[in-house]
Amino acid sequence: MTDPTQDPRFLQDPYPTYAAMRSTCPVQPVPTGSGGHSSYLVTGYAEAREALGDARLSKDTAAFFADKGSRRRLHSAVAHSMLASDPPQHTRLRKLVTKAFTTGAVAELRPYIARVTNDLLDQWPAGEQVDLVAGLAVPLPVIVICELLGVPEADRTDVQRWSGELFAAGKPDLIDAASHSMADYMTGLIAAKRARPGDSLLDRLISARDGEDHLREEELVSLAVLLLVAGHETTTNFLGNAVLALLQHPQELDRLRRNPDDVPAALDELLRFDSPVSTATFRFTTEALTLGGTEIPAGVPVLVSLGAANRDPERFPSPDQLDLNRDAAAHLGFGHGIHRCVGAPLARAEAEIALRAILARFPGIRLAAPPDQLGWRRTRLVRGLVSLPVRT
Repeated sequence: MTDPTQDPRFLQDPYPTYAAMRSTCPVQPVPTGSGGHSSYLVTGYAEAREALGDARLSKDTAAFFADKGSRRRLHSAVAHSMLASDPPQHTRLRKLVTKAFTTGAVAELRPYIARVTNDLLDQWPAGEQVDLVAGLAVPLPVIVICELLGVPEADRTDVQRWSGELFAAGKPDLIDAASHSMADYMTGLIAAKRARPGDSLLDRLISARDGEDHLREEELVSLAVLLLVAGHETTTNFLGNAVLALLQHPQELDRLRRNPDDVPAALDELLRFDSPVSTATFRFTTEALTLGGTEIPAGVPVLVSLGAANRDPERFPSPDQLDLNRDAAAHLGFGHGIHRCVGAPLARAEAEIALRAILARFPGIRLAAPPDQLGWRRTRLVRGLVSLPVRT
């Protein structure tokens, strides 16, 4: 059994492969790792939505790997995060952070996001080539989430580097080392904040830990690391993918330039068209079940391809067409169910503010490289550009 997602062309454009797999069967086994074991890959929209909401698919990675004798040495704060837990633990942890990402809380951040965006765009040389990823998509979400959490400016470069290394596909030693660096850094920052409290989100989580919410110290470190990493990696890819899609569809780009108030409504279609999280995070079956007509045994990983589901013609007609008139609100770009992305309102705000600013300040922006020569990050979990050269 070969894995079609390992083809080098898949990174450049995974959607034809996903379409071929989906038309054969929306849920099918694919090989994982060198041990010859199988995972099941979900490429259909209805099946993906069902899987994301099925309590028989557990996210408790610690339970799955407990007897596997893995040689990995991922820090427990990264391995056992809220993202890798089931209710009731997940419910308790999520409740503590939800307040920070409500629409109201994010509205208060909007002036700050706009200021950071404009400061970054001020550094773009007029009429010259610039890398949109390095010049905006990476620094903007990093600065915003670090500000929200209370990470000092002097530490943000390190934090950004470790976060990138956590997604270094095929480099387990680098990933493991980065997880320790990040967790050790957060442990130190939490200690510093206890000594000199402030009013950041991390300070509020510390007071929950030290109050009656029974947040254990390792849970506090884990939440801080998760919010930091998830709070910017995905938004970086969202921004890059969205701008690339618009540059490749000049009519839609023109439309948004003429009607910038349409940007918020366009975000769902941009998320659907090229989803920044390509595959949902790890899940496994706690009992045998049937999904999309396929029988899946107990105790095996299930990979839900959000990118493939969002291109399912059964749910979104002409799915390979970017259509900003489409009602794409049901897309799975932020996931679905109890694990749906808690930071979605923040990601939307950042993308909206950034796109409006780019359209207003650089009306002649265009691609500065052939689309088929763009480099994509070598990981199946997230889909994002290594760089996006544009001419202003």
